[in-house]
Amino acid sequence: MTASAPVDPTSTDAWKQLASIAGGFAPDLRGWFASDAGRADRYTFQAADLTIDLSKNLLTDEILALLLQVARDIDVPGRFQAMIAGEHINVTEDRAVLHTALRRPKDGAGLVPPKGFVVDGQDIDADVHATLDKVYAFADKVRSGQWTGVTGKRIQTVVNIGIGGSDLGPVMVYEALKPYVQAGLEVRFVSNIDPTDVYEKTAGLDPETTLFIVASKTFGTLETLTNARLAREWLWNQLLGTGAINDTDTARSDAVAKHFVAVSTALDKVAAFGIDPENAFGFWDWVGGRFSIDSAIGTSVVIAIGPDNWREVLSGFHAIDEHMRTAPLEQNVPVLMGLLNVWYSNFLKAQSHAVLPYAQYLHRFPAYLQQLTMESNGKSVRWDGSPATTDTGEVFWGEPGTNGQHAFYQLLHQGTRMVPADFIAVANPAHALKDEAGDGAAVEPGQDVHALFMANFFAQTKALAFGKTEDEVRAEGTDESVVPARTFPGNRPTTSILAPALTPSVVGQLIALYEHIVFTQGTIWGIDSFDQWGVELGKQLALQITPAVQGDADALQSQDSSTKALIAKYLDLRN
Repeated sequence: MTASAPVDPTSTDAWKQLASIAGGFAPDLRGWFASDAGRADRYTFQAADLTIDLSKNLLTDEILALLLQVARDIDVPGRFQAMIAGEHINVTEDRAVLHTALRRPKDGAGLVPPKGFVVDGQDIDADVHATLDKVYAFADKVRSGQWTGVTGKRIQTVVNIGIGGSDLGPVMVYEALKPYVQAGLEVRFVSNIDPTDVYEKTAGLDPETTLFIVASKTFGTLETLTNARLAREWLWNQLLGTGAINDTDTARSDAVAKHFVAVSTALDKVAAFGIDPENAFGFWDWVGGRFSIDSAIGTSVVIAIGPDNWREVLSGFHAIDEHMRTAPLEQNVPVLMGLLNVWYSNFLKAQSHAVLPYAQYLHRFPAYLQQLTMESNGKSVRWDGSPATTDTGEVFWGEPGTNGQHAFYQLLHQGTRMVPADFIAVANPAHALKDEAGDGAAVEPGQDVHALFMANFFAQTKALAFGKTEDEVRAEGTDESVVPARTFPGNRPTTSILAPALTPSVVGQLIALYEHIVFTQGTIWGIDSFDQWGVELGKQLALQITPAVQGDADALQSQDSSTKALIAKYLDLRN
């Protein structure tokens, strides 16, 4: 199945019928809700702890039936089964795609495929749990104070050095689960090769209580290794400056061994850097970077929140994996949300997609999803090498509510572009605070601030869906000259996702939900969602251009006129 040409979705009867509907489509959410008392109930679904309301989407029963038929015609369930079984669905790299194996329970009860399944000669479950156990043991040593720095002080700050999936995943989950971080521990994250990043993230740190985690599968990522060397120099200079170590190769080596560990499988390069290979935690080529947070890439977060809480994160992932595997298509939330995105992108010509978490701890979730979605599905070639037959991918973006309300929601409500939006909220906040004073008007004394916050969550999706007619504006006594400016068209699609609380399990569920949405869309479009060749050219050219930027006249002359002029101006300004 995986080697054959993908089904062209545009060739299916269901796709053609959807195109016909889209041609004269006039959504009417007000009318649909008014005439259909069961709409909200019929279009609300449960996936593990997540309640997902799709009723405010531009969706009818006919459209949904046709979208589901497309999923059947393309065989989304079959391809998912092929993925979790270890077939090489990443065809351009000839690899299995097994991020779902990273969160399979250790006991193996009821697993599909069964515990101990072998892919390319590797016992997947055994290797995954051996690595997890090693990460857990190390995390316990750091958390308990058993692991110390070179002077015997316990670790207080962990600095994760990575980029892409080796940064976006850990920082997002760390921020999401801040209430679960052990007192006395802090994690900082360095990713950008801009030296400002490593400078700011090490500023004010005590070198004797700082541990660096260098996260790079190949231990060759330019940005990560450059930052790791800068961090190593910082460590040596700081320790020498305080007299904590003497200026000998042995002392420097001992310092690195106690203050650096790695997430990598390139043990020779790890050792050459000065890190003890025993303190390297590996992962595998069947784990793409943007799907790797639940691998050893999450080591910094495991240290912060502890192994027990991390097991809950993994259980949340697995719960959604099982929902994706077992739920009928009609109730399969990731499939339904993926199909809706296809409807908006391919038929209603939406260009972007907003993710709006009404939970401040999820403030890095939209940034995480940018890589997950756009690196996965930003492709113009199908997995057999033929050109894509549809538009693919979406521009994902977003900010936490209510901040966004005072920024870009104007465009969402009254702009000329349709932007589908996912609203995410939790019922029980980590910090239930009350405004005891109130303001004597809109906010009563003793107001539960989370209730006020959630009122905004509910109000925004309602306003986007139903808008405000000219007659309703006039009924408020508005001057006729400004009636058009105060009218809201409505029919702006939203999905509401509500969880009980932002627990470790719920964070895992949210990540897995979007992983499988991405999978669904990629399968419909017939693209390989698991390679990322598009990031390579810029890296190659950067290495070629570096000599010119460093002042090599011959290298400068070989550039195109624009690049040459820009580099010359840079050199002039730098000097």
